[in-house]
Formats: sequence, C-alpha cells, structure tokens
Amino acid sequence: MNPVQSTRSAYIKLSLFVFLFTFTWAASFGLYAIWLGDKAGLDGIEIGTVFAVNGVFAVIFKPIYGYIMDKMGLKKHLLYFVCAVSALMAPFFIWCYLPLLETHFVSGMIVGALFFSLGWYAGVAAEESYVDRFSRLYDMEFGRIRMWAALGWASASSFSGYLYNISPKINFVISSASALCMLAVLLTLKVDHFGQEENNVLSKEKIVIGDVYNLLRNKKFWTFALYIAGVAWMMFIAEQQFSRYFVTFFSTKEEGNAMFGYMSTTQSATEFFGMMLVPALINRIGAKQGLLLTGLVISLRLIVSGLTNDPVIICLIKPLYGIEIALILVSVFKYIAEHFDKRVNATMYLLGYQAMIYVGSIVVAPPAGYAYQTIGFEHTYLVMGLIALVFTGISAFTLSACYQHKKVPDLPSPGQEALH
Repeated sequence: MNPVQSTRSAYIKLSLFVFLFTFTWAASFGLYAIWLGDKAGLDGIEIGTVFAVNGVFAVIFKPIYGYIMDKMGLKKHLLYFVCAVSALMAPFFIWCYLPLLETHFVSGMIVGALFFSLGWYAGVAAEESYVDRFSRLYDMEFGRIRMWAALGWASASSFSGYLYNISPKINFVISSASALCMLAVLLTLKVDHFGQEENNVLSKEKIVIGDVYNLLRNKKFWTFALYIAGVAWMMFIAEQQFSRYFVTFFSTKEEGNAMFGYMSTTQSATEFFGMMLVPALINRIGAKQGLLLTGLVISLRLIVSGLTNDPVIICLIKPLYGIEIALILVSVFKYIAEHFDKRVNATMYLLGYQAMIYVGSIVVAPPAGYAYQTIGFEHTYLVMGLIALVFTGISAFTLSACYQHKKVPDLPSPGQEALH
C-alpha cells in the first residue's frame, strides 16, 4: 500500500473507531440519569451522590490514563482495554450494577464509578488524546477525525430513547455489540510505519514520574488550569442541568422534552460541522485566541440564557454548545502541543484539562445546584456567564502567546491532500 492509500485507510478506520466509541456509550450512558431513577429506584440525592463519586474516580483515573498514553506513544494497548470494558456494558448493567444498587447501594456506587471511569470518563479522554497524537503525526487536523464522535452521539440518540421505553436491556446489548465492532476496527488499524523513535510528535525518551512533577511546577500549567477553572467549569456545569431550565420555556413539560431532544440533535450537527471548520479558524488566529474566543461564546450563551424569556431565543442558544465543544477541544490540543513537552502531551491533556473539568463538577456543581434552588436558573446562569467573561479577560494576560499558526503557510497538508 502506497503512503497516500495508507493515510486514507488510517483516517477512515480511526474515524470509524471514534464514531463507534461514542455510539457505544451514547446508546446506553446517554440515558444513565433517567435509568438510575426509573430502573434502579434512586432518589435525587442518591443520583447526585452517584455522579459525585463517579467524578472523584474520573479525576483519579484520567491522569493515570494520560501517563500510560505518554508511555506507550501510539501503541493501542490501552484502547484495547477500553474496548474490552465497553463490551461488558450489557452484562455489567444487567447482572452486576443494578442488583448492587438495589441491595448494596454503596458497593454498587463504587463498582459503577470504577467501571465508568475505566470505560467512559477516562476512556474517552484517552481516545481523544490518541486521535490528537495520531492526527498530528499524519499531518491531519484533530477536528476532522473528532467530528465523527458528534455523528456517533446523534445517531445513537435518534433511537435510544425509543428502545429504552421498550426495555433498557436492548440499549445495553446494542452497546456491547457496538463495542465489539469497535474492537474489530481497532485491530485492523495499522501503525507499524511509525517505528521511528523520535519525531515532532513522539519522543524517544518516554515519560517518567519526574516529568509529571516538573509539569506541576510549570507556571504555564497553572495559568492554563486557571482558564479551565474560570471558563470551562462554567461551560460544563451549566450544561449539567440546562435541560431542566430549557423545559420551563414551554407550556408543557412534554413539549419541552420533545423540543430539547430536537435541539440536542441540532447541537450534535453543529458540533459535527464545527469540528470540520474550526481547525482552519484556529490555524489562522492561534490557539490562545481560540481559547479566548471560546470564553466569549460561553459567556454570551450563559448571559443571554439568563436574560431571555423567549423560547425561540433559548432554542437558538442551545446549539451553541456544539460550537463551544469544537472550539475548546481544537484550541486546547493545539495550545498543549505548542507549549508543553511532547513527552507529557497526553498527561497534560488528561490532567490539566480533563481531570480539572471533573474537579469542577465536584467543587462547583453542588453550590450551583443550591443557587438554582434559591435564586433561580436565570440568575445563576447570568452570574456564571459573568464569571466566565471575567476569567476570559484575565486569561488574555495569563495564557502564553501562541506563534505556531504564523509559522505554517495556509496550504493543504500532505495528510489532507491524501484524503481527497
């Protein structure tokens, strides 16, 4: 196989793997909160506790996965493990997780947090980190592969609710079967020609624990973490209960639920096209400016959400979340690649970005929930939007300047040419 065919084949297979991974988890985990209430019989406090414990485990395992990814380079062993965990979805939910939650709640909660962290919370972060490294080595754009994840989520969401109403077991079986297909695709993905020990993406000297310690002493790590705490936390935490606020704009809850489903599908489509188009924008303006632009979009969405009482406007606002996802992911990976040693690339992503986001869920989500109850969603979103705006302004001075986009001519890369 010539290099052009090899590149095209690798792109197709990795894109299919990303699609199947997201499809696998969306078919079941997309309805997780509903399942915990309807089938496991948990109340609101217990469900909140489950999500909090899941977050704690995610914070623990994400850096571990990042360290392993940096040790392995582009070897696929960790992804094989994630596929295996995902394939156990049906037996885990049906024969292990549900009985434990019903009879031994604490044990079930801990076992579930371990399973979901290994398979989804840390698994999706490892998958994204692999895609980023793979795409840079092939001289492709991360977004052109990651966009298939949005399509996978939208595809699963289009029928998962209907099947759930028949029996959630159908969803779990579909997820397990999809995971096996995902494993089969991964097995056919060939990366043998990346045997070179040293290049602009892979390092001959693999990461050691001391590198993690040095990363934590790096000022750039903490200025990046400040951006995540002030901006990304607001973005993701606001989204957690946005559905509850959204339905209040409609005359009946049923109408609101239906419209929210339509808007979620639109959001996935927006993310898909955003992942396709955003890389060109970030290549032109730079990763730092991309992060600042993300902060402005997040601030705008949250502030307008708090000020409006028009259902049309709230429907126009909802899909912006897909644009935010595309902007922040593409900008984060490009910022990390430019400012941090390639030996700690995955560790930086899973620790500095992914784990930090879940720290926000643990620290900020409870007071945000209290604010929803006391001052209302609209005032809470207004405050969160202003916080994101303030931290975006601070980050304009604290984030390191990016120059890589000025060094690269705005021409198609060899990898991109090979895809046509």
